[in-house]
Amino acid sequence: MLCTAVLGTLCCTAHAQSSVVLYGSFDAGISYVNHAKTANGQSASLLKFDDGVDGGNRFGLRGAEDLGGGLKAIFTLESGFGGGDGTLSQGGALFGRKAFVGLEKDGVGKFTMGRQYVFSHDYLDAYSTGGLTAAHSYAYHINTLDQLTSSRVNNAVKFETERFNGFKAGAMYAFSNQAGRFGGSAGDPDNNDDGSSRAYSFGADYRHGPFGIGFAFTDIAFPLNTQPAFKLTLANVDPGGERNLRTFGLGTRYDFGSVLAYALWTHTQLKALDDSVSTLNIYEGGAVYSFAHAWKAGLGYTRTDLSGSKTGAWNQINSSVDYRLSKTTNVYFIAVYQKASGSNDGVPVQAQIGKSSSYFGPSGDGAQSQMAFRVAMKHTF
Repeated sequence: MLCTAVLGTLCCTAHAQSSVVLYGSFDAGISYVNHAKTANGQSASLLKFDDGVDGGNRFGLRGAEDLGGGLKAIFTLESGFGGGDGTLSQGGALFGRKAFVGLEKDGVGKFTMGRQYVFSHDYLDAYSTGGLTAAHSYAYHINTLDQLTSSRVNNAVKFETERFNGFKAGAMYAFSNQAGRFGGSAGDPDNNDDGSSRAYSFGADYRHGPFGIGFAFTDIAFPLNTQPAFKLTLANVDPGGERNLRTFGLGTRYDFGSVLAYALWTHTQLKALDDSVSTLNIYEGGAVYSFAHAWKAGLGYTRTDLSGSKTGAWNQINSSVDYRLSKTTNVYFIAVYQKASGSNDGVPVQAQIGKSSSYFGPSGDGAQSQMAFRVAMKHTF
C-alpha cells in the first residue's frame, strides 16, 4: 500500500511538472482577383476558394517539462495543411512549419534545435502589414524574398535571450549537413549531387511602452538546394539568387492607443550562380485602428524596387476590416491593389499579390496590375 501511494504521488508530481498543448488555426473563404495568369499565359479574372490567408492553416503540439531551478525542456511540432483539400503544406513535410527541441532558462533565454524560423521573421513581422492585419498573406511582399514570413531553415541551432529592460536578441546557424560542403554547394546533377544549403541569421528587438524597434539579418547560401526550396522570383521576373540570398531589415512602431502606426524597410541582395547581382529594396508603412471593442481596420502601403541584373517596381495598397465574433473566431474583408511597372528584355513586369504564387500567381500577359478582394473567417484553437 505504501509503495502504491508513493508511486501515485510521484506520477502526479511528474504530471504537474509537464504539459503538452494541442493548438492550431483554420482560415477559409472566397477570393477574387481581376487579373491572373491562365494556362496559355494570358490574363483572366479568377474567383476561387482560398485558405490560410489570415495566417497559414496549422495544427501542432507544444510541450514543456519543468527540470527545476527555472530550467525547462521544451519542444514544438507544427504541421501546415491546405484547408481546401486537406494535403500537407511546406512541400509535404509532416512538421514543415516547426520541429524543434531545446532548453529554456528563466532569466536567460532559450536554446533550440531543429527546423525553425529565421530572425527576419521573428523580429520584423511585428512591423509589417502582413503581421499586424487580416490582410496577412496578401499584404506580405511578393514571394517573401526578404524572408519576412514563411522563412524556415532545416538543421538549425538557435539561441534567443529573454527580454531584459525591453531588449532581446538572438542568433542561429543552419548546417548544410553535406560532407566537405560546410558552407553549402550548388550541386552537380550529373554526379548525383543535389547540393546543399546553409544559413545564418541574427537580430534584436526593443520595446519600451508604446514604442518598438527591431532589426534582423539573414544569409542563405544556395537557397534552392533545401526542402522545400526558397522562392526567388518576383511575379514573372527572375532576379537570380541561386548562389546567395542576403537580407537586412529595420522596423519600428508606435501605439497611440486606438491607433498603431508602423514602418519597415528591407534590403535584399540576390547573387546568381554567374555572380550577377540584383538588389531588392522594400519600403512599407501603415496603421491599424481598433474600435468598438471587436473591430479592427488596417491600411498599408508597400513600395518594392528591384535593380541590378533585373529591374522592376511594384506599388501595393492593402486594406482590411476584421470583426471578432469571439476570442477564437473572426470574420474579415480584404481589398488589395497592386501596380507593376518596368520591363526586362522587352517583357513587361507583371503584378503578383501575395507571399506565394499559390494564391493568384502573376497577372498574365498584357496585365501589369491586380485588384483582389476576399471575404473569409478564421478559427483558432
